[in-house]
Amino acid sequence: MLDDPYPKVRPGPPRASSITSPRVFSLPPGTERYVVAGAGAVLVPVWAGDTLRVRNDEGGQVCEILAADNKGRVDADIIGATANAQALGLQALLDSADSSLRGLRMGIESRNINLAAAPVLRLFEDTTPAGTEEEFRISRDGVAIIAAPGGAMDFERQDTATPLTVIITRATLKPHVRFELPDPLANPLAEVRVHSATAEAYFVKAGDYIQILDVDGRQCTDFQCFSARKLDKGLQHPLDVTTTRTLMGHAYPMPGLHAKYYDHDMEPLVEVVQDTCGRHDAFAMACAAKYYDDIGYPGHVNCTDNFNAALAPFGADPRPGWMAINFFFNTGLDEHGVLYTDEPWSRPGDYVLLRALTDLVCVSSACPDDTTPANGWNPTDIHIRTYSGKETFTRAIAMRATPDSEPKMTKETGFHASFAKHTGNFIEYNGYWLANSFAGTGAVEEYWACRQKSVIMDLSPLRKFEITGPDAEALCQYIFTRDVRKMSEGGVVYTAMCYPHGGMIDDGTLFRLGRDNFRWIGGNDYGGEWIREQAEKLGLKVLVRSSTDQLHNVAVQGPESRDLLRKIVWTAPHRPTFDQLGWFRFTPARLHSHDGVPIVVSRTGYTGELGYEVMCHPKDCAAVFDAIWDAGQDHGLKPFGLEALDMVRIEAGLIFAGYDFSDQTDPFEAGIGFTVPLKSKTDDFIGRDALIRRKENPMHKLVGLDIDSNVDVGHGDPVHIGRAQVGEVTSSMRSPLLGKNIALARLDVAHADLDTEVEIGKLDGHQKRLPARIVPFAHYDPKKERPRS
Repeated sequence: MLDDPYPKVRPGPPRASSITSPRVFSLPPGTERYVVAGAGAVLVPVWAGDTLRVRNDEGGQVCEILAADNKGRVDADIIGATANAQALGLQALLDSADSSLRGLRMGIESRNINLAAAPVLRLFEDTTPAGTEEEFRISRDGVAIIAAPGGAMDFERQDTATPLTVIITRATLKPHVRFELPDPLANPLAEVRVHSATAEAYFVKAGDYIQILDVDGRQCTDFQCFSARKLDKGLQHPLDVTTTRTLMGHAYPMPGLHAKYYDHDMEPLVEVVQDTCGRHDAFAMACAAKYYDDIGYPGHVNCTDNFNAALAPFGADPRPGWMAINFFFNTGLDEHGVLYTDEPWSRPGDYVLLRALTDLVCVSSACPDDTTPANGWNPTDIHIRTYSGKETFTRAIAMRATPDSEPKMTKETGFHASFAKHTGNFIEYNGYWLANSFAGTGAVEEYWACRQKSVIMDLSPLRKFEITGPDAEALCQYIFTRDVRKMSEGGVVYTAMCYPHGGMIDDGTLFRLGRDNFRWIGGNDYGGEWIREQAEKLGLKVLVRSSTDQLHNVAVQGPESRDLLRKIVWTAPHRPTFDQLGWFRFTPARLHSHDGVPIVVSRTGYTGELGYEVMCHPKDCAAVFDAIWDAGQDHGLKPFGLEALDMVRIEAGLIFAGYDFSDQTDPFEAGIGFTVPLKSKTDDFIGRDALIRRKENPMHKLVGLDIDSNVDVGHGDPVHIGRAQVGEVTSSMRSPLLGKNIALARLDVAHADLDTEVEIGKLDGHQKRLPARIVPFAHYDPKKERPRS
């Protein structure tokens, strides 16, 4: 009716927000998820009525399940099964020196479980498809140990050890939905529970470790500490954030942690040893009464008042606000310098491990903020464990390939000890510690050794995946841009892998080991996840299994690399001799003779020079390094770090993920359009239609720049013509060989012609400009004559 006095309304009640969260927060009540790493095992308590489900994530992985009652008696009937094997795989894992199994060993010992001749249930075969599951009903209370055993991978059989996922559905739900604490990293000295909206103070001796755990996830905790000896003298000098960021040379306008923290006397108090979360507030103060008063919550409990109460017995005077390390707080500064906060990234069981550098009085809170997303709108508990300084914990941060992946801590490669003889300057790269530069040389000398003699570099963090089965070729032809059907056995091809919209997932090399056997070597774990997802979606009969931990590799590069390796590489009569190994070819081989250490040698590299890569199992890395090192003494061999690698790869026009390409960049924009044979490849592949459209309608082009200035240029610096920005620098370096600053830059195609004059913006992009000119790409050996030689 025209005269209806009531407005139209949206019918019905409001709808809940649609939010996709990591699986750990979205599993049904009473459901728990555990991931067993390849060549690993987990111990899980089980109760009568529970359901245990084991999933073969990547396929081809054998599983052993050992069940024991609460008195340590082994009995497979606890999981409703009959034992069919001995615990040989599990025993081999526990007999190894793998430190990641320390908690499992402690759990077995504390329960008096005797593995000698213990019967287990053995599941799955080396042909089991990915995603295969087995389910068991628990008949009595006890524990289940689930192992994914595996030894050294045979390079030709490609029998790598891969993960299993265990899902436990509890028969009885707990009255409060809470997560169990993870196993201790070692035997704890003390355990301190910081209940929600409270704080606790505690003493830690110099050298001991402090583990601060987020019990249920998405819960923040403030941390402060004093030198105990200074407090004894009445000197109240707590950890000082301003002093710390000044000495550490990092302001952290983003979430992060400093390596060490100091008081205002510049005395170091704690150092960070491990971090599984990666996002923390390193600059703001602990929440205080004034904060809540000013936003309309007078009298709200706060961390500062809780600190004051907890520290009073130790002689610390109350303060209206405390500086602190705000662990798990997801705060940062936006481009306008405004402080913002959002939900923490921490998951249940995430932690930070600190080491006390002097005797400390510490205080930790469980932040009470329920007025913002700072604690996921639901404040929970924090747990503290301390460990003896006699324990050994490696420095590590966590990585996740996908939101649902378990965290993987930074590792040392099999070659780490060999390179550590020459440097202590290691940095985290892609989940591993790699040498940045070497004490006896430095990056420039390493650079010249690569260009003139020979170098050896650790490239073990490159991700390897074994692709096997009758549909392996069909899968590779569909997911990679190159024409895989044209590859012969022993061949290697450099290729891109793209999303349907044409953006790049990764670049890397594909090895063909046989008719139905391939190995993908790329830059990240998600590449393998993507390949496996496509295989499952298409229903192809193929296994895609990770082998990064089974194949570590060094690059031996430089003009004398062939003469060096010729001395130590032996190949079987039916394989190519070392001198017959052509560019982008590989062969299985051995060191010195037919019974030497097994290796795989490929004529590939990332330096723009003649070079090779040598792969082996981690247990053989020391022998491989020593053989190359000894043979290299007559060839000027130098160890080679990441700083020098960045120099040679930029000169050679070799692209790097996160700098020169991303998932918004297609291969043409990344300067590797030659990897996309749109006219000659007659089979469809992922992204083909989008790449045709992008090639016919280009927007950006990767070009080389010569810079008429010695001022340093960085990734992301704007490139201008007049006032307008027409692109940005992706990578840059000061070339020792060319004697000038050079860069790679992605520019609008309207201004990408050779010899175009541009300017690189510094400061705000306008107050300081560096003249530059577009030159042929790449700067060094554009025809790749040296690696082909």
